[in-house]
Amino acid sequence: MLLKEYMFISLAAVTLTQAIPWHVKCPDVCVCEVKPWFTPRSMYREAPTVDCNDFLMTQVPANLPEETQTLLLQSNRIAKIKPEELEHLVNLTELDLSQNSFSRIEDFTLKNMLNLLVLHLEENQLTELSAGCFSGLTNLQELYLNHNQLITISPTAFSGLESLLRLHLNSNKLRTIGSEWFEPIPSLEILTIGENAVETIQNMNFKSLINLRSLVLSGMSLKEISDHAFEGLENLESISFYDNKLPKVPKMALRKVPDLKFLDLNKNPIQRIQQGDFTDMLHLKELGINNMEELISIDKFALDNLPELTKLEVTNNPKLSYIHPSAFRLVPQMETLMLNNNALSALYRKTIESLSKLQEISIHSNPIRCDCVIRWVNTNENHIRFIEPQSTFCMDPPEFKSQNLRDVPFREMTDRCLPLISTETFPSHLDAAVSDSLSLHCRAFAEPDPEIYWVTPSGDRLQADSTSDKYRVQPEGTLEMFNITINEAGLYTCVAHNLVGADTKSVTVRVSGFYPDDNESIQLYAPEVEAHHILLSWIITSNIIASNVTWSSTTSNSSLNSVFTARVPAGVHKYNLTHLEPFTEYALCVHVSYVQLHNKISCIRIRTKEANLATGTSEIRVQSLITLTVCVLFVAASVLSLRGLMSTGQRVQVKQRSLATCVQKNLPASMNGIYPPFLKHWEATNNLGKTIAVEVQSTPLGPSPASCCEGN
Repeated sequence: MLLKEYMFISLAAVTLTQAIPWHVKCPDVCVCEVKPWFTPRSMYREAPTVDCNDFLMTQVPANLPEETQTLLLQSNRIAKIKPEELEHLVNLTELDLSQNSFSRIEDFTLKNMLNLLVLHLEENQLTELSAGCFSGLTNLQELYLNHNQLITISPTAFSGLESLLRLHLNSNKLRTIGSEWFEPIPSLEILTIGENAVETIQNMNFKSLINLRSLVLSGMSLKEISDHAFEGLENLESISFYDNKLPKVPKMALRKVPDLKFLDLNKNPIQRIQQGDFTDMLHLKELGINNMEELISIDKFALDNLPELTKLEVTNNPKLSYIHPSAFRLVPQMETLMLNNNALSALYRKTIESLSKLQEISIHSNPIRCDCVIRWVNTNENHIRFIEPQSTFCMDPPEFKSQNLRDVPFREMTDRCLPLISTETFPSHLDAAVSDSLSLHCRAFAEPDPEIYWVTPSGDRLQADSTSDKYRVQPEGTLEMFNITINEAGLYTCVAHNLVGADTKSVTVRVSGFYPDDNESIQLYAPEVEAHHILLSWIITSNIIASNVTWSSTTSNSSLNSVFTARVPAGVHKYNLTHLEPFTEYALCVHVSYVQLHNKISCIRIRTKEANLATGTSEIRVQSLITLTVCVLFVAASVLSLRGLMSTGQRVQVKQRSLATCVQKNLPASMNGIYPPFLKHWEATNNLGKTIAVEVQSTPLGPSPASCCEGN
């Protein structure tokens, strides 16, 4: 930022001042003029200038005027400079040798040029800086070594440059940054060292640069910033991490920079801006979080206690679909909030209300949902200026599509709405390797705020703060998976729900090429049956997208024949059917939809219990009489059957076993359901194994007909 300001001031001043003729004997093909010039500290001067740029010359021209202060030799083919060619230019303050053919620093000698302030050596073929190679330039303030082929820098390469203010080492082939390089140049204020293949900034890398104000680390391969990387940089005001590979905000390292004002994190693969990432940066004024391909969300208290932050840019992030309602805390001076060109469907009112001095906002070029959460836009007390309001359109619901957001009447927006999980929040398919870790980020806008949980391939429900050796669900909705094996392959479903309804989104995870076979089955059972309700439960062997329960009475009474349906959230495998009729048979079905876009149905029939009878004496006597009559009839029938068998000389066995499931299919239709299902099964078989007895049921209020015959 400081470098940009310096360049802008210099260029602006140049345009206001015209070059004037310099009446000296000028070398052939060169131009000699008095031109405006600015020192590295932005002090204006009129400098006698010899301009020999772009002539493809192979050596320094002869007869250069002794009064020359600025010598421009850019874009030539000079490969070597002899000492006598420049030693008479005692007033030389700037020398431009950029875009030439120097391959060694020893190919030019610049000894005893005490007035030289600026040296350009960029875009040559330098591969190494040897010890003390600039030792004669004791007053040099700006050195350009960018866009060379530098691989090695001697620890004492910059010895003698005690006055150096600006050093440009970007766009070389450096793989490490040596802290000893900077020990001879403690006055340095600006360092640009980006576009080198450096992956890590080590502890104390810049400790000796106590006066450094701007550090540019853009375009590198940075994956890690050590916690103490910026130790000692107490005057650092600006850092650029543009276009690196940082997976998260280097918050611990940034806390060692107490005076930081401008921070550029643009174009890094950061997925989340998390709580505490920018806490207590007391002097931060501008923050850039743009062009992040993987950014999904800005979480709760991500920006916390930033008393001087005035501008935040969060733009051109194609997956950014969620900003937590409490993303900002104690950010009292925020004036400009740029949120355009993201995947945001809404922005909570609470988010805006936390920024008391907000003056302007841009949310155009987002898939805005105009039915609910965005209601704050059209409130009377909102005086925030919208940037490019003509480009701020609704995407949903369909009746508002393509309508300008500010034109949607407030009365058309509701105060409650379904959760909406962005299609960009995570992909539909992911590949992982064994022992990998994964993070799946699920976020949803809704009013009221939705709760989020995950369903694993085995059907387990993982809620916020759920933790195991394989899974952890964070409160914001992120599912973390650890040390993955093929057992974790399968379908994972995120469910966001509130009192209005639910939304789901699924992802199939393949582990080292493995994905479980689709051998789906549904097992239904009723663990609890009463007169007016049935608790239905089921087991599903693979994950699903959605499930529904339907039920209806099988009776011929038309008033009971309606079919009822209930939607069941993913991960829920129980449903309590209430307000049922007593002593009535119901057909119960579970319908499931799988990720492979096919459906399955499984059904069972269950009869509710009889309603509880009064316990008066008359009712007991009637029940006892009925029970006794059934016992007598059963005993008589059994005796006759046994006598018939014995009269034919056949051997008879009588045996007893439980009948919890098969009585529904074995009993004659006329007997099915006469008694509640406290069941026993009696069989009388001949020596050929043929069943010749009947099955009966017991009653809840007296001895069963079968018990009357036990032991006979």
